[in-house]
This record gives sequence, structure tokens and C-alpha cells, in this order.
Amino acid sequence: MSGLDLSPRVARRELGPLVEASDDADIVTAFARAVWSALVEPGDRVAGALVGALGAAPALDGVLAAAAGTTPGSARASATAAAAEAGLDAGDLAQGYSRWMPRVGGAPAALAVARRSGALLITPEDTAWPGRVDDLGPHAPLCLWVRGAPEALSSARAAVAIVGARAASSYGEHVAAELAAECAATGTVVYSGAAYGIDAAAHRAALSVGGATVAVMAGGVDRPYPSGNLELIERIAGAGAVIAEVACGTAPTKHRFLARNRLIAALSDATVVVEAGWRSGSLNTAHHAQQIGRPLGVVPGPITSATSMGCHRLLREGDAICVTGADDVRELIGDGCPVTAVDDRGAAAGAYTGERTRVLDALSTRRARTTDDVARRAGFTVDQAAALLGLLELEGLAARRATGWVQRAADAPSAEPSAGAPRSGPRSGPSPRTGHARAEAATLW
Repeated sequence: MSGLDLSPRVARRELGPLVEASDDADIVTAFARAVWSALVEPGDRVAGALVGALGAAPALDGVLAAAAGTTPGSARASATAAAAEAGLDAGDLAQGYSRWMPRVGGAPAALAVARRSGALLITPEDTAWPGRVDDLGPHAPLCLWVRGAPEALSSARAAVAIVGARAASSYGEHVAAELAAECAATGTVVYSGAAYGIDAAAHRAALSVGGATVAVMAGGVDRPYPSGNLELIERIAGAGAVIAEVACGTAPTKHRFLARNRLIAALSDATVVVEAGWRSGSLNTAHHAQQIGRPLGVVPGPITSATSMGCHRLLREGDAICVTGADDVRELIGDGCPVTAVDDRGAAAGAYTGERTRVLDALSTRRARTTDDVARRAGFTVDQAAALLGLLELEGLAARRATGWVQRAADAPSAEPSAGAPRSGPRSGPSPRTGHARAEAATLW
């Protein structure tokens, strides 16, 4: 147990490069919070309340003494009094100690894994701490482990969580990519869980436009999950951040996935559910968002789609807002940034302008070109070109053909008339380029 004494010397030795240099009090507090992350399960109310009442180091002192069987009566009385102030009774405290003490011996190994993995530790005492998570109260994380740039977590930046089904449809992945790309391109940080389906589509789209995205892990940041998304998770760590509240070396479990969802909701200004089945885990994220007062947006889907049943359930039973585009998301998060204007060739103002223009220049109005060919001509990766082509398709500036993509002329119709539709004669109602623009875009999905 000597390796876990809370002296500044031991704290500096154990944390090493995991934290920035600080004074003795700060380094001891950071060390105590790092140890707590190895002792508790995510969202442990008793641990959160006790640390909030006593402080991380004094609260941990009590656990270490109890594990060694050396808790003096005065210390026990002090902890009991603090627990009472935090709304805990003696039974809560006793059960908490019983949960935490068996894990004390594993804390040094977890810190060693963190040092080897290159993770960073941030705590509520750090300037990089995302203050939004404090809305979780005693269920808030005691610290966060980060791979990547901690500044991506800054509460000063607008943030949106985009979540949904793992077994997503092409429609759902398309919509998730569109929303994420549009939001990330205007500086909004996109949060998700790096899972297959909607999560991965949102992360990839944010990366494709050079935006920031954060993946919240259910296990340690040194254990990328799912393994099939390893490359994606590494890209996220390079351009944004991969974070977890559990210590390095911790395995992802079903319970930790559910607890992770509350963190995704709390880290964001709003949560958007793109696709969700009737019992999808994304509904859990949505309910957490509502419980802490975060706006909730939901993308509707076909009424026959099982992957949208949960979305329709949220729209019918809760206070969810229907989301049909990035403008709706901006409204949810309270982003005052004006909607990007597009000229008659689709060139948007700002840094994003050049990217769209480059893709349009790489397209022909007559000969279809593959995504790979467009990417080569425009100087983008295939993923970047695919995301931008999808956005241009929604705007009616590019069209998908059987053999590739073409640039659509400004006065071209947005869809071919059906075989039974009249090809001439007067038209009634709004033109397809105005009143029904959103509906026609939806047919392309």
C-alpha cells in the first residue's frame, strides 16, 4: 500500500507526464482523482458526493486507511459527517468502501498503462476541464483520460452529440454525415461514441471537413473499441480527442456503455438522434440529455423502417424537436452563426468555399466520374470527396449516376420525371427548386 501514499513525491512519480507540472496541492489532488478512476464504476453517486464534500485526496485517504484496516475513529467520524452533509447515510458509505477497497491494489498498474499509452489526465481543477459535465452533479466523472488535444473539450466551443443505431441504414449514415460535416465545418465539435453505424459516419464526416470531433469510450482510452474502427479512432485522436472516465486498461462492458452515454449527452450543448430502434442504446443517451436539460433533436425516418422506430417514439412521447438539417441543429445548440450562403455554383463563403469549389471543378457535366477519380482531381482523400459530394448532391449541384458523379447544371431539374408523369404542359404549385427543395433532396437518400 506504500505505493499509494498521497505525498507529493509519490504523486509526481506516479503521474509523470500524465499531467502538466503544478504545485504540490494540485499534483496530489490530480493523483487522488486518477486513483479514484481505477476504484469506481462510472457515475458512482456515493464516490462523487464524498469527493465533492471532502475533496479527492481526503476522501481517498479514508478508503486507503479502510483497506489497510487502520481507520482511526476520528477519521471515520469525519467521513460519516461529510457523507451526511452530502446526502449519504452510513449504509451508503459502508457499501461504497466495500466496492472500492478491493480495487486499490490495481491502481498503480492502471497508472503504468496510462503512462505507456501516452494518455493525459485532466481534472476539474484544470483549465481544460469541460464544465458542462458538472451538470451531472454527483454522477459527474471524477477525472477524464484523454488521447489527443484536451482543448477540443473546451466548453467555450459549441458542441453537438450525434448518435444512433449501429446497424444503420444508408439513409441514416447519409444524414449523420451531412449533419456532422455541416456542423464541424462551422466550428462545432461533434461528439459521439465511435461505434459502427451512425457514430462512425458522424466522426468520419467531421474529420473529412477538417473539423474537430471527440470519441467517448466505454473502456480505457488505450483500448479502442470496436476494433474494426481502430483506424478511425486513431484519426480522431490525431485531429480531436478520444476520452474516457475510467482508468486505462479498463475493459468496455454493457454497463459502461450505458454510463458512457450520460457523458456524451453532458459534454454537448444538444443531442441529435439520427436513427434508433425501439430499444436502441441511443434512446438512453437521449433520456440522459433530457434529464439534465439539454435540447434533444431527432431525425425522422420512413415509418416502415425498424431503425427509426425509436426516433418516432421520442418524437411522439417526449419533448424532442424534429431535425431535418444542419440549420435545425444550429438552432438547438443556440449557435448564432449565420447559415452559410451559397452562390449560383454552390461555392459557400469562408474556408469551406474552396473545398466545395474544388470538388465541383473536378466534376464534368457530361461524363460521370467515380469518387476516387473526383478525389484525385480535387486533391482530397476519398472520404473527404465522398462527404463533399454528398453535401453537393443535397444542394442539387451534383448528381449520382450508375457509373459515378456529374455536375448538375444550374437550371437542370433535380430529378428525372417518372415514366408515367407528363413531360410537358403547365405546372401548378411551387417549383422544385424552391418550395419543395427539401422534399426532393430527401428522394436522393
